[in-house]
Amino acid sequence: VFPESSLKVTGVDFRKSQNTQEHHTDGYNIKNLVVRRGKPFQLQVSLNRELRAADKLSLHFGIGENPLKNNGSLLSLKPEREDFNGWKISIVKKNGTECLLSVTSSPNAPVGKYNLHVKTGTNIYKPENGVIYLLFNPWCEDDVVYMASEAQKKEYVLSDTGYIYVGSAYSIYDRPWNFGQFEEFILDACMYLLDKSKLSLSDRRDPANVSRAMSALVNANDDNGVLLGNWSGNYISGTSPMDWIGSVTILQQYYKTKKPVRYGQCWVFAGVLNTVMRCLGVPSRCVSTFDSAHDTEENLRVDVYLNERGEKLNSLSLDSVWNFHVWNDVWMKRADLPEGFHGWQAIDSTPQEQSQGRFQCGPCPVKAVREGDVYLPYDSKFVYAEVNADKVYWMVRKVNGKDKYFKVGTETQAIGKNISTKAVGQNRREDITREYKYPEGSKEERMSMQRANSFIRPSGFVPRSGYASTVQPFGATVQPLVLKEPVTKSGLHLEITNTEALHPGNPLEMAITVKTSTPGNWTVELTGSCQLQYYTGKVQANLGTIKETINLEGTSEMQIPLKIAPDAYMKTLSSMEGEVLILVTAVAEVKQTNDKLTKETSMRFQYPPITVQMPETAKLYNDFTCALIFKNKLNVTLENCKLLVEGLGIFKMTTFEQGDITPGRIMKSEIICTPTRLGEKKIIAKLISNQIKGISTEKAITITD
Repeated sequence: VFPESSLKVTGVDFRKSQNTQEHHTDGYNIKNLVVRRGKPFQLQVSLNRELRAADKLSLHFGIGENPLKNNGSLLSLKPEREDFNGWKISIVKKNGTECLLSVTSSPNAPVGKYNLHVKTGTNIYKPENGVIYLLFNPWCEDDVVYMASEAQKKEYVLSDTGYIYVGSAYSIYDRPWNFGQFEEFILDACMYLLDKSKLSLSDRRDPANVSRAMSALVNANDDNGVLLGNWSGNYISGTSPMDWIGSVTILQQYYKTKKPVRYGQCWVFAGVLNTVMRCLGVPSRCVSTFDSAHDTEENLRVDVYLNERGEKLNSLSLDSVWNFHVWNDVWMKRADLPEGFHGWQAIDSTPQEQSQGRFQCGPCPVKAVREGDVYLPYDSKFVYAEVNADKVYWMVRKVNGKDKYFKVGTETQAIGKNISTKAVGQNRREDITREYKYPEGSKEERMSMQRANSFIRPSGFVPRSGYASTVQPFGATVQPLVLKEPVTKSGLHLEITNTEALHPGNPLEMAITVKTSTPGNWTVELTGSCQLQYYTGKVQANLGTIKETINLEGTSEMQIPLKIAPDAYMKTLSSMEGEVLILVTAVAEVKQTNDKLTKETSMRFQYPPITVQMPETAKLYNDFTCALIFKNKLNVTLENCKLLVEGLGIFKMTTFEQGDITPGRIMKSEIICTPTRLGEKKIIAKLISNQIKGISTEKAITITD
């Protein structure tokens, strides 16, 4: 070799195995190198001759379609030189024609895909698979997503399965969900969303901007995003929101077709957004709020209208109370906000209301919600109202042929209960209500509420339904918001319970307990109703009502049964697609004092379980058998049964048609699983039929070498 022969690169080794282990990215199922920002990674460059002092060697990292030096999208790095945009490279060691380089990206570098070229003199070498994926880094103290606790990072960044909590405040249950952020094409789907978001290069540095953009792109409403929302009950032209058990199929289908996937409801949006944020390296968790207010006017009040039989009316309310709503919290330091608002930030991709002209929501500091600082960006008034609104009940009565509205109750502590997420490192629900609000009735809560009220204009107690505004409301004086539950002279109190398990096909047996607690003789007029409703609060069927007059003396109580025969609800239940709940409403009026009290409780149906039989451990690439068993212990035939099964790293998402399962029949399905990854893996299964919209189960197995 002549000494003056020009220096050429003959190969680049991305040292994938070592780099990805150090960067906690070895889980990603992708050919390319995936690293996190702010942490060094190594590249080995092979040359056609030894590197000499006079040689010029530089690494070029380009991001975007047309990388340019002057706007920072092209980085030209020379060893041992001053850093460039916070990046630097150094030579670790030279060994003959091999040169080991260490590259450290800036801890606030834009996240995305960087194309690597190696320049030697006038020669440019373009390695195969030369695109490097750069993610946020919760392990780096200088990254704004830095999270100190290893256990939390394991849960909120690396865990690819979890639970989403649904049901009602009266009966919460967990729905297992596969996030699957490491599965094939998921990272590419997230990179596609980043490109689609049209975020500027500098916006890509900040997880606040990225998470806001992702909250918009996970719904399809104004940007052809991932999921189309549908709450109509008709899902013929797509997949029912109840039929998903994870995000993988959704994101893979979206990446392949580039068209919105049909259909999602709130827990599906939250599951997918959780996958996207974890995949990009931002710590993220799914958060469920029970009795969440969807208030269209930011006036901290939800009006519920009842007819004279005590049945809830749909048509009158613009606002609503959802039995549960699921969004996400992402973890970051907010560079754009004053001190004290770092940590968890709420983001929500369920399309409800536009924010700055798009269906996006957040990031809103959870601490701002708790303190009542609802002027802080983004959308903090909206999130505050979701967990803090008051609930006012109105009864619509005909007086001289005209509708009149009578207030029959106010609840100040009914909204935003049991705020839940999966506990760190454990398969159980953690209640995080305290992170969102101070204890009800505490001094801090009152101060927080007064602060919030100084930014939100409450509109006093006037009914504001679609056409109620045309009616002269009674007592139209504007009162301040009530901070405490009204105490009645009779000490009236209502409780609603189920007295038997609520199995589809059986009578629904419930009870309303009326209590008084002050001396005197009290005559109580009780109106009770039972309805079927979707989790969004939309009533689908009236099942029955009761009207009783009861006499109570001093401190005493009486239990009034409310029983609904199977014939009264089974037909409606079978025709309803979606998360169905039983709503019981009770209105009590005390004759002597004119005290009024309204209480409602939503309950969910209870189902027999699916059991999973499989070994506790298995060896990598060695098949094992998994059996799924379900016995129909109900009194009804379950029609059109489908069994959905997915196990990340062990079994690809599959749907098994099971036909009809008659009462007492046992269904048994066996699948053969091939583990392709080490560690703890889970099988998730779900059974769906016309009568039952989802019995889920899961089982873990440890895969060893």
